[in-house]
Amino acid sequence: MNIEMKKTDAQKAVVLLSGGMDSCVCAAIARERHGARNISLLHAGYGQRTQERERRAFEGIADFYGVSQGQRLILQLDHFRAIGGSALTDAKIAVPENALGAAGHGSSIPVTYVPFRNAHFLSVAVSWAEAIHAEAVYIGAVAEDSSGYPDCRAEYYQVFQELVRVGTRPETEIKIETPVIALKKSEIIRRGIELGAPLHLTWSCYQNEDRACGVCDSCLLRLAAFAEAGVPDPIPYRLTASAHS
Repeated sequence: MNIEMKKTDAQKAVVLLSGGMDSCVCAAIARERHGARNISLLHAGYGQRTQERERRAFEGIADFYGVSQGQRLILQLDHFRAIGGSALTDAKIAVPENALGAAGHGSSIPVTYVPFRNAHFLSVAVSWAEAIHAEAVYIGAVAEDSSGYPDCRAEYYQVFQELVRVGTRPETEIKIETPVIALKKSEIIRRGIELGAPLHLTWSCYQNEDRACGVCDSCLLRLAAFAEAGVPDPIPYRLTASAHS
């Protein structure tokens, strides 16, 4: 009995699920690896412009996968709005439009970067994983085909893995999993389709909650990825012409 309990516990995984495309596919991968009953989903609102829409996306994906309420954790990290310094959390900083690929874009960290955000998310996820005896924390960070945020690089997670090792109980073993970090966005879409991930429930726009704007970096990256993958994007947009020009 005790042996079986330990075996079951060792299969558990915590998945950080923002409600976006990358985290949705990440959840699908975790589900395939650990089993539908062994994944717990964590969502963190942080005062971002589209936090209500992202939460609805999270709930929709969790419902799609049949994840029970007891295996969902929703947190509100309001200190990010107080800290500011990002177009996603500070209304005084405009979200850039049609800037992807523009001269000079990509040479510096975008204003949509939320300072050290992923460390906060990972810390909560590791705390929960240790409490429920999960063996892995999944995060849908993407480095190869993204906006270039410093906390989405592979080396960032390698260093955080060491922090987990020294900062948890000696018997705790939690692996930080980044299964889509080296994939292009179009490859993430194809992987999601292979796994039957509910991409139609995801939300990526940085600034709108009804119809995606189609002109922020996140929308442009998403639109380009779906075009490259050769499949239509299932969510509604206000504007799409600029994304394809």
